[in-house]
Amino acid sequence: MEGLAKGPSAEVMSRTILHVDMDAFYVSVEMRRHPELVGRPVVVGGSGARGVVAAANYEARRYGVFSAMASSQAKRLCPQAVFLPGDHAHYAEVSREVHEIFGSITPLVEPIALDEAFLDVSGAVRLFGDGADIGTRIRNEVRERLDLPCSVGVAATKFIAKLASKAAKPRLTPRGVVDGPGVLVVEPGHELEFLHPLPVSALWGVGPATLRKLERLAVHTVGDLAALPDEVVLRSIGRAHGTHLLELSRGHDDRAVVSEREAKSIGQEETFSRDIHSVEEIRAEVVRLSDLVASRLRRHGWAARTVTLKIRFSSFETITRSVTPEAPMTTAPALVVALTSALTSFDPAIGVRLVGVSVANFVEPVEQMSLFDATDDAGPDVSAMDRKWSPASRAVDAIRDRFGHDAIAPAGSVRRTRSSPWGPNAETRPEAEE
Repeated sequence: MEGLAKGPSAEVMSRTILHVDMDAFYVSVEMRRHPELVGRPVVVGGSGARGVVAAANYEARRYGVFSAMASSQAKRLCPQAVFLPGDHAHYAEVSREVHEIFGSITPLVEPIALDEAFLDVSGAVRLFGDGADIGTRIRNEVRERLDLPCSVGVAATKFIAKLASKAAKPRLTPRGVVDGPGVLVVEPGHELEFLHPLPVSALWGVGPATLRKLERLAVHTVGDLAALPDEVVLRSIGRAHGTHLLELSRGHDDRAVVSEREAKSIGQEETFSRDIHSVEEIRAEVVRLSDLVASRLRRHGWAARTVTLKIRFSSFETITRSVTPEAPMTTAPALVVALTSALTSFDPAIGVRLVGVSVANFVEPVEQMSLFDATDDAGPDVSAMDRKWSPASRAVDAIRDRFGHDAIAPAGSVRRTRSSPWGPNAETRPEAEE
């Protein structure tokens, strides 16, 4: 059998790619607002029984607290941790400031999340120096302008650059937190020297099930995997997945940095501290979530052809109902009207623990005119509703741009003091509209 690619091509080797990863981003942003918490274990996430840890500072990590962990477990591991509910809108704003710094170096920026991005700086080395110089420049600017830490990996491929940024981070030791190098460069030609000693779990795509299969083959490091005959790996874990892992283990990754990735959907969901049991309660949540989704939709300058309702019951059974009206939608009332039939298509009596609203199939918004609005007998007219509420929605956007998102909310919705994507907080209670 012909072997797989043994390493990156000459064209790939000539690139300079950075992976910039903010250090404990959500917690670091919160520490700017709460300097009195410096030195204490701090966790951002939902503090209620169904909450999830979004981020933990290094003081909390010393107790074994990490992101994606159930908050209840985090509290058992570190009872003295300070839980903060998080402010996703603020983190998004800070992320935009971080990405402005990236954009001042190169237009080839591929955001991965609020707190990380790939940068292709191949065309910027003559102006700003080599990859190490540019990585140091970015770290310094982020620290000086935003008072936030970040780590940078530099390599010829995205995969190696991401692993390098992880190796550049501060690390936990029995003596406490030790600073990492901050910027770590893997020079072209030295990829395998860096890669092969790493545990095989460092490869993208090695989850618990795949790890068990590889361990049965006596594979513990990336180098162990790279040394195996191709056919042994392909028979053990499947041809497609095995090919992917073998190529990574041999340093092969020819993916380019993609500067503009078209969003496929926009969504908002919430897990409740207590189950809700009536269509009226669910509709109130749909109104609120639709408002959040429509606001983001308009900010991108898009209209949506499809809206989806997501319901998760107390039994963890999850259903979705998608609707694609004839006309695209930009306003929350239009989304709610479109979901009218979906709201009555299930029985919430057993209890609903999560409600979500998302939109997809984006198009350019078009102001549509109609000589006749549909009658009630013809069902809800999404197009007429969108036209009716479009001016008011633009006014709401202007108010929020000036006074903040919480300055105005839709009537009939459940106003929450803090809505978190990481689950409810212990003290969260619905508030009556004023």
